[in-house]
Amino acid sequence: MSTAEESPALLLLSQARQRFLTGRPLPDDVPDETVAAWRRARFLGVRHDVRRAGSVDEPSAGSALSAAARPVLERLAPALGARSALLLTDERPRVLWSAGDAPGGQVGRDLAEREVGHNSAALALRVRRRAEVHGPEHFLDAWQDVSAVSVPVFAPESGRPLGTITVTSELCAGEGPHPGAALAEAAAAAVEAELLARSRSAERTLLAAYARAARGQGGGQERAVVALDGRNRLVSEAAVRLVSPQVLESLERGARALVRSAAPVVSYDIALPEGAGCSAEFRPVREEGGGRLLGIVAVLEPVEAGTALRAVPRVVAGRHGGSSVPWLHAVRRATELARGNEPLLLTGERGSGKTTLAHELLGATEPLVRDAAESPELDLPDAELTHGRPLLLRHAERLAQSDVAALNTLLDERPDVRLLATYTPGTPPGPCLQRFLDTLAARSVTLPALRERPEDIRELLPALAPRPVGGTPPLTWTLDALRALERHPWPGNLTELAHLVRTLAENRRAAGPVRRSELPDPVREGPAMRPLSPMEHAERTAILQALRRNGGNKARTATDLGIARATLYRKLREYRA
Repeated sequence: MSTAEESPALLLLSQARQRFLTGRPLPDDVPDETVAAWRRARFLGVRHDVRRAGSVDEPSAGSALSAAARPVLERLAPALGARSALLLTDERPRVLWSAGDAPGGQVGRDLAEREVGHNSAALALRVRRRAEVHGPEHFLDAWQDVSAVSVPVFAPESGRPLGTITVTSELCAGEGPHPGAALAEAAAAAVEAELLARSRSAERTLLAAYARAARGQGGGQERAVVALDGRNRLVSEAAVRLVSPQVLESLERGARALVRSAAPVVSYDIALPEGAGCSAEFRPVREEGGGRLLGIVAVLEPVEAGTALRAVPRVVAGRHGGSSVPWLHAVRRATELARGNEPLLLTGERGSGKTTLAHELLGATEPLVRDAAESPELDLPDAELTHGRPLLLRHAERLAQSDVAALNTLLDERPDVRLLATYTPGTPPGPCLQRFLDTLAARSVTLPALRERPEDIRELLPALAPRPVGGTPPLTWTLDALRALERHPWPGNLTELAHLVRTLAENRRAAGPVRRSELPDPVREGPAMRPLSPMEHAERTAILQALRRNGGNKARTATDLGIARATLYRKLREYRA
């Protein structure tokens, strides 16, 4: 008697699978997720009786994941039970390494659903958490007596899934976790720790190469240098003044392609965009002993000898700055427009840093400030404007129609007035405001929302934190907390982030780096995977708070909320669907 026959649930599922394969109607109690998986396999053309998948591109055995994982997995492999196997897959997912005796045989090295149908490795990568698939849930005949559990492995810096740790065994009839779940979880955690250690070592090597190149020979004036490894970017002050965002983006793409290339790198040259205004000498950065390629250092020179580097204000050093391509592009465009004597319009979501950037652009000049959020009355003193004093108009969207009409008249009569206005899009503008926006459309800059430049968050955190007092150490952050901050959509942008940092700095009592568990529920749990209605937002928040009060125990949480446990599970699935 097979394990499926000993388990009534698995026996019913096995019978339902046979009905599906023969085109007969299915009973109502078959889980929707399982039926959807079978249908996906049929749609993709997978044969249920396949014994060996077709040939696939051989995965790179020299990948960073494989190099970090193999020593860990080789130490853990002896802990496997009889008729069990331990596998490492990449993100596609293709098997990079395996050990043990896999029940059901090796169908192939490609576990993508298009090749073998539903399986735990593909499922874990899709849902980004531990996943189990048992016996008849599989589409293949060969895996009907196989249970498997997979845990995704994430890149330590970006949080991108790199692959899975998978444990397979003979079919498990119990309702608890797969007996190999603990081993898979421990292996994934150990591999991520090894990846982090190697990443930090690689970052130190890249930093040392950058410092050597930036100093140049004789320790004279700092050189224009950019160091990149596909994830991190180091840019000297001289390079910031020399290169455009387009050049930086080209360098990043080229460095990423070189570092990720499985083939031997023949040339380290990266094509710069037309009109870059500079030339580049590329130097490879490798592991000690000439190992794998870690990154590239680009030493930049102006195209013409003696060309002075273009002076661009270092706005990115401000509290609301950053070094991402979207932010640098907006800042450079605003800086170029602000050099003239014509009006300038800064647009963007609330809290995106429009006012801060406006003050940076004005420099030491004291502007005449009018804030329509405080008073829609313009009350413009013409004498001061005539003498060239700039006008900083905040929240132009709050102005009454009559005041916007007066502003339009001013622009008609004085097209050279020194006006710097901020505008937050929202409700459709009236005719007068639309005319004002149309007038300044050619001289407007849209600042990116914080969710569009998450790589700037790590740079912003120390700048937004209040100055430590009484000998208290500055705020630091665990990697898990940083990932949560970078994934949060930040509807309030920089204002919301600054409030969170200030609240933690003033109120936390714990020592050491800020942990993910200390972050507010919406930030800690991550964004919902679909847009939620206001009622669903409130319900999701209440559920998350109850889970936190009950230490993550779902049974106690359901009792606390006065709902059935099945209802709680369903709502959690819905909010992540």
